[in-house]
Amino acid sequence: MASTADLIRSIESTLGVTISSDPNLSLIILSTSLALILGFALILWRRSSDGGANSKVILPPKPVDTGVEDDDELELIASGKIKVTLFFGTQTGTAEGFAKALAEEIKARYEKAFVKVVDLDDYAADDEQHEEKLKKETLAFFMVATYGDGEPTDNAARFYKWLTEGDEKEPWLQQLTYGVFGLGNRQYEHFNKIGNVVDEKLIEQGAKRLIPVGLGDDDQCIEDDFSAWKELLWAELDKLLRDADDAKTASTPYTAAISEYRVVLHDSGVTSLENKHNNLANGNAVYDIHHPCRVQVAVQRELHKLESDRSCIHLEFDVAGTGVTYETGDHVGVYAENCDGTVEEAVKLLGQSLDLVFSIHTDAEDGSSLGGSLPPPFPGPCTLRTAVAQYADLLNPPRKAALLALAAHASESSEKEKLKYLASPEGKDEYSAWIVASQRSLLEVMSEFPSAKPPLGVFFAAVAPRLQPRYYSISSSPRLFPDRVHVTCALVYGPTPTGRIHKGVCSTWMKNAVPSDKSRDCSWAPIFIRPSNFKLPTDPSVPIIMVGPGTGLAPFRGFLQERLGLKREGVQLGPAVLFFGCRNRRMDFIYEDELNMYVEEGVVSELVVAFSREGSQKEYVQHKMTQKAGDLWNMISSGGYLYVCGDAKGMARDVHRTLHNIVQEQEGEAVKAWWSHEITKEAIASFWTSYCPTLGVWMVVCGPNGEYED
Repeated sequence: MASTADLIRSIESTLGVTISSDPNLSLIILSTSLALILGFALILWRRSSDGGANSKVILPPKPVDTGVEDDDELELIASGKIKVTLFFGTQTGTAEGFAKALAEEIKARYEKAFVKVVDLDDYAADDEQHEEKLKKETLAFFMVATYGDGEPTDNAARFYKWLTEGDEKEPWLQQLTYGVFGLGNRQYEHFNKIGNVVDEKLIEQGAKRLIPVGLGDDDQCIEDDFSAWKELLWAELDKLLRDADDAKTASTPYTAAISEYRVVLHDSGVTSLENKHNNLANGNAVYDIHHPCRVQVAVQRELHKLESDRSCIHLEFDVAGTGVTYETGDHVGVYAENCDGTVEEAVKLLGQSLDLVFSIHTDAEDGSSLGGSLPPPFPGPCTLRTAVAQYADLLNPPRKAALLALAAHASESSEKEKLKYLASPEGKDEYSAWIVASQRSLLEVMSEFPSAKPPLGVFFAAVAPRLQPRYYSISSSPRLFPDRVHVTCALVYGPTPTGRIHKGVCSTWMKNAVPSDKSRDCSWAPIFIRPSNFKLPTDPSVPIIMVGPGTGLAPFRGFLQERLGLKREGVQLGPAVLFFGCRNRRMDFIYEDELNMYVEEGVVSELVVAFSREGSQKEYVQHKMTQKAGDLWNMISSGGYLYVCGDAKGMARDVHRTLHNIVQEQEGEAVKAWWSHEITKEAIASFWTSYCPTLGVWMVVCGPNGEYED
C-alpha cells in the first residue's frame, strides 16, 4: 500500500493536482483515468491507421531485385550450374507471364540450369550498374513488349534508354548468348520495334544471338507465336545445358501446370480491403502504374446535346492535397471497375457468392512457394464482388491458357474436350474464327461452357487476366487547374459480331460516375500520371496548327488553357489555328462556348470547324485544311508545329494525304521527297514526331484519345 501511496503522490506532484485523501479512492480514480486515456489513445491510433480517402502511406524505397545473392550465385556456378536470366518488359503482364512460364519449363528440362526472372526496372539502380551487371550475364532471354508508338513499356524504359542512348564503345558483350521474344501488334506501324532494337543493340555490342527474334502478334494469337519461338529454342539449349550423357536421352515431355493461388476464406465480419483503402505511393512518393492514387470525381457532365444518340463525358478528378502533379499534354491512367451487371454475371458463372470474403496467396500453408509463374496477388481480404469488379478482365477474348484452365475444371466431358481442342495447335483456325474474329469475351466463353467452374485460386491466377488501366489525354492545363485532372471520354457502346452489346469498362464507369458536387457519396478511382512527348513548343511565339476532331480535341483543350494562362501573364503568343470536326453543331459540338471564348481572348487565331452530317456532302477536317492551304503553308514554312490527334489509322492518314498535296502545290522536289518518305512511313503509327530539316517544321501526331480504353 505504501508503494501505491508513493505512486499517487508522485502523479499528484507531476500534474499539480490533488486526486483524493483516501488512498483506495485515489487508486480507483487513477485506474479509471488511465483506462480512459489508453482507450482514447487506441481509438486515435485505429483512426489514423485506417486512413481516409486522401491519406497517403509512403512505402520504403523498392529494393533492386537482385534475385539470388552473389555469393550463392558463385557457389552454384562453381558446382557446375549455368545461370539463365529471363528479363521482361511488360505493360499488361503478358511478357511477364511468358518469362515466368519459360523459366518453369527450363527448370523442368535442365537440371544444370539455375534460373532467375528479372523485372527490367529492378535490374539495376543506375547506368553504371546496368553495365556492370550485364557484363556478368552469359545466357539471357528478353521478353519485351512494344507499347504505344514504338515505345518501351514503363518498366523497361530505363533499361532501353541506357541500352540505346549510351556512349558508343567497342563491343563489350562477347560473353553473352541471348534470345529475344518481342510482343507487339501488327496493326501498328512500329510492330515489335522494341524487341528488334534490343536485338540490334546486343549484336552491336558483340553478344551472340542464339535463335532469331520472336515476333509475337497480339492481333492474332500471340501464344502460338511464343510456342513456335520456344520450339526453336530447345535444340539450342540442349547443346548448352545438357551433358553428353543427357544428350543421348530424349527430353521428358513438359506440360505446364495450371497456376493457382492459395485461397483463404474469412468471416464476413473481417474488415475488407474496400473499407481500408489507402493511397500508396512508392518510396519516392511518386504515384505510378503500380502505386496509383485514390481520388474523387469532382465533376461529371455530358458534353453531347439531347439530340445526339451518342455520349461524350467531361470528367474531373480532384487531386488537391494528394501530391499528384501533371504537365500539359500528359496522359492519365485510370483504374476503373467492371459494371455491376458484368460482375454479377461472372460470380454467378463461378457458382459463388458476391459477399464471400477471401484473400489469395502465392505460398502454401507451410510457407513454401507455389511456383514462380504466379502473378503478384492483389491486396486482401476483400469481397468477391470487389475482386471481380476491380481486378478481373472479363470482356476481352480469353487466351488459350485460360481455355486450358477452364477445361481442367469442366465437369462435362464434351465441354472439356472442346475447350482443349480450341487451345490446341489443331484448333488454331477455329480459335481464330470463333474467339478472336468474333470478339468473344471471357464471360461469353464461360457462358458457352457452364460446367467449367474453376476455383477462385485458378480463376484469378490462370483464367481472368488482371484488369488494366485505361489511358486518356489530359484535357486540362495545370496552369489553370493545378488541383484538377480533366478527361474527355467518348462512351464505348456497340454490338460485337456475336450480337453482344459491348460496353467499354472505363467509359461506362465514367458515364455512371457520381461527382462530389452532386453527392457526398461520390465516385472515386485510383489514377496515376504518365508523361507524354505531346507538348507545346518551348517558345510560345512559334506558330502551331492543331487538328483534332471529336475527342481528339482533348489534349488541345489543355494546350489552349496553357496559352490562356500564358497570355494572362503577359507572354506574347504566336498564331494558332485549331481544326475541329464533329457530326452536327446541334448534337456533338463539344466545348463550343469554351472554344469561342478562346477565340475572343486571342488564344486561338482561328477556329475552323467541319460538320460531317449537316450538308448534302460529308465534310471533314482534311477538307477544311485544303481550303486553308495557303495559310497553313505560311505557318509551316515559318517554322510552325503541326499537331494531329485522333484516329491514327483513318483520320491521320487522310490528314497526311492532304498535307502532302499542299506540299506538292507549294514546294520543291526535295521537300516532297522528304515528306513522302517520312510521313507516309509514320502515318499509321499511334504517336510520332518527325522533323523536316529543309523547312524547320515539326509534325507531331498522337493516337485517338483513350486509345487503350476498351
